[in-house]
Amino acid sequence: MNKSSLLGIGIGLGVVLSPVAAHHSFSSEFDSTRPVSLRGTVTRMEWINPHSWLHVDVTREDGTVESWMVEAGPAGVLVRRGWTKDSVKPGTEVLVEGYQARDGSMRANGRDVTLPDGTRLFAGSTPPGEPPQD
Repeated sequence: MNKSSLLGIGIGLGVVLSPVAAHHSFSSEFDSTRPVSLRGTVTRMEWINPHSWLHVDVTREDGTVESWMVEAGPAGVLVRRGWTKDSVKPGTEVLVEGYQARDGSMRANGRDVTLPDGTRLFAGSTPPGEPPQD
């Protein structure tokens, strides 16, 4: 094999394996002993794999606004569970229940997202020790 063939194979493997390397276990980034309940306004939804991200602005009692990033399941899984682009479009008020990042940042692993009409959507994440939900 020549050098350009090996380089092509190496680049191809890097492209294929990079999403796998980006995937992580719940406990490596999030803390099941730090539940969060975030009531706020959707600012953006990233429909990407291996995890989608819901961005929510939460206004605290003192008037400050915290911008949270909430990790959810893969886009295809969320759609199969009833999520639509319209259900979480910017400006939608939601209640997000999940688990905060281990580093204390404003990132969370989402479990449930409740919409204004009371519809509850499973975000596709389950902490260790809890049974998965469908």
